[in-house]
Amino acid sequence: MTLAVYPGSFDPIHRGHIDVAERAARIFDQLVVAVYATPQKNLLFGVHERAEMARHALAHLDNVRVAHYEGMTVDFLRAQEAQVIVRGLRMAYDFDLEYQMALTNCAFAPELETVCLFTKLEYSYLSSSQVKAIALAGGDVSEMVPSHVLSALDHKLARS
Repeated sequence: MTLAVYPGSFDPIHRGHIDVAERAARIFDQLVVAVYATPQKNLLFGVHERAEMARHALAHLDNVRVAHYEGMTVDFLRAQEAQVIVRGLRMAYDFDLEYQMALTNCAFAPELETVCLFTKLEYSYLSSSQVKAIALAGGDVSEMVPSHVLSALDHKLARS
């Protein structure tokens, strides 16, 4: 059985993330969507909020579970007894970053493989940072995120 892990900050999860998770779930026996607790990013949502949004967004996938973690991604994969890291690629810029990350992960955990899935064209412009920026500016992100994420964004931004 092949267990893959799709790590990310998912702040918030958007349709591009969901697309990659759905396709990875078709390829691998089991998929763990791993919400990184403390990325070097400005976060809008806490790790438990992000994990819950991901759980709700991916509840239709029987072979997917959501977890959160701290520390090195390769250590999380080892603890899960996973064999594969799944990453999504949008643009050429992503390739450079993901290639560097894959090589770094390989230096620490040569037994792990990295598989990159290209996002569908309709999601190639999406990033969590853009979703947050548009929402903060009062723009409509309803086509970019599931309805429960839109509600969470509306709620979170109303308190700001």
